[in-house]
Amino acid sequence: GLDIVDLGGGTGGFAVPLAVEGHRVTVVDPSPDALASLERRARDEGVSDLVRGVQGDAAELPGLAGESSADAVLCHGVLEYVDDPVQALQAMASVLRAGGVLSLLVAQRNAVVLARALAGHLAEARVALQDPDGRWGTNDPMPRRFDEAGINAQLADAGFMVHTVHGVRTFADLVPSAFVDSEPGAAESLAELERTASQHPAFRALATQLHILATR
Repeated sequence: GLDIVDLGGGTGGFAVPLAVEGHRVTVVDPSPDALASLERRARDEGVSDLVRGVQGDAAELPGLAGESSADAVLCHGVLEYVDDPVQALQAMASVLRAGGVLSLLVAQRNAVVLARALAGHLAEARVALQDPDGRWGTNDPMPRRFDEAGINAQLADAGFMVHTVHGVRTFADLVPSAFVDSEPGAAESLAELERTASQHPAFRALATQLHILATR
């Protein structure tokens, strides 16, 4: 079993299945309610001894999880919300052992530009394209989005080496759900198309999210 830190892991959607596989997982999350749900889920799955919930955020990570204590860190959908992404990445690097793996999932700017344009919100698409944080306006619920070059640079600044980058939800947010739900075999075909396009640089640039694997 590996020692894994799940930053912002909430109710244990990743942590509990990993614990079921025999890994030791520390979930760091600011929400006490989410951590209570995590505890119940771990107990129901019989892995309470392998899952530990700690209240806190990215800035507190080294003190909460321990420096050089983890073989892997998960950070999925969290970097968009932290005060300082580079500082958060440095904190993740500090808790990883040499050669440890970071699994990072971030929202991508290009996708929201395309989505706002296709929805007819052309001014918002232009704002998102030019805004430093990739936001389309003051009502945008996402505090920050990234592009591949930008997030790779931030990872390098934090001491990481990027190994793989995959696009996530390249087409899934553009294909009408009514078609996917009603057309026989459409869901399977869409999933296969997503898998095929996920590593293609041209299509990866349009994905809603980027999934990056990097090592310290």
